Amino acid sequence: MVENMYAGSGVDFRKENDVVEAIKRILRCTFDYRVNMPYGQVQHDLGAYANMVSLGDYSLALTTDGVGSKVLIAQALGKYEAVGIDCVAMNVNDIICVGAEPIAMVDYIAMQNMDINIAKEIAWGLAKGAKEANVAIIGGETASMPDVIRGVGDRGFDLAGTALGVVKKDKIITGSGIAVGDVVLGMSSSGVHSNGLTLARNVLPKNMWVNLLVPTKIYVKDVLNIISNYSVSGLAHITGGGFLNLNRLTNYGFLLDSLPVVPPIFKKIQEFGNVSDDEMYRTFNMGVGFCVVVKPADVSAIESSFNAFRIGKIVKESGVIIKSDSSELKLTRVIY
Repeated sequence: MVENMYAGSGVDFRKENDVVEAIKRILRCTFDYRVNMPYGQVQHDLGAYANMVSLGDYSLALTTDGVGSKVLIAQALGKYEAVGIDCVAMNVNDIICVGAEPIAMVDYIAMQNMDINIAKEIAWGLAKGAKEANVAIIGGETASMPDVIRGVGDRGFDLAGTALGVVKKDKIITGSGIAVGDVVLGMSSSGVHSNGLTLARNVLPKNMWVNLLVPTKIYVKDVLNIISNYSVSGLAHITGGGFLNLNRLTNYGFLLDSLPVVPPIFKKIQEFGNVSDDEMYRTFNMGVGFCVVVKPADVSAIESSFNAFRIGKIVKESGVIIKSDSSELKLTRVIY
């Protein structure tokens, strides 16, 4: 199996991490600007799925995300609605990770050349995603940037959004309540979602790209219902970084010994790219798009009422271990 395929495709995690850390060091000082204000105090450090500012008994949660190089697949196939849905999904799925209910979004579309038909398809996708997530898209920005945006032919565009959520302060979920023995539940993905597409595009033949355009699943309704009825100690959206996202929740470890059968699209990516198991699980969701950490006593009730299933448990040793009958894999962040 080939290691570091993602870096070879042009995505270097080491450089990304360096850039993120540099930005965080500069921007942390801005937290001080709200310290003595009656509202708007920053509640957590940078780096979570969504951060929050104080507003009385509530907190407002904010996050921002785009759909990445999935826009190139949309341009190549001439189909744009799916990326609109993805823009909503990638944002609202992050907002719910802190226990917040997403309530509103704004979008940003930058185009190589203004094309009303492309824009309308994207907008229909945004509207479909908003309906599924119960959010209002209350504004946005459209920019014509022929000297900056490039893509397939003259159809280049970039798409991103920012989401707002709300949560009572005593209902915030940070992962601090996670304990050894807690159960990790998974929720099925709809496919590759909006991560790892640079690698996928580079290894799959173009006649398979339609499989990469399946919209990202939106988990808002199920997750909010679970939070409302059960004790939840951690929530993770399995996005860029694959199952390494679980490390964001706690210093305890994750033993994933009951993962579902890997969907065919991921098997094809691994086959065509000769990609190692380690890189697959730290790049893609492998069929599990969202994780919920709960107490053992609640597992049966949640499994019977929601689209969730046991995939593992919390253990004392830190890290993420993928275990099956025939193998055991401890995921690591490779420095390229």
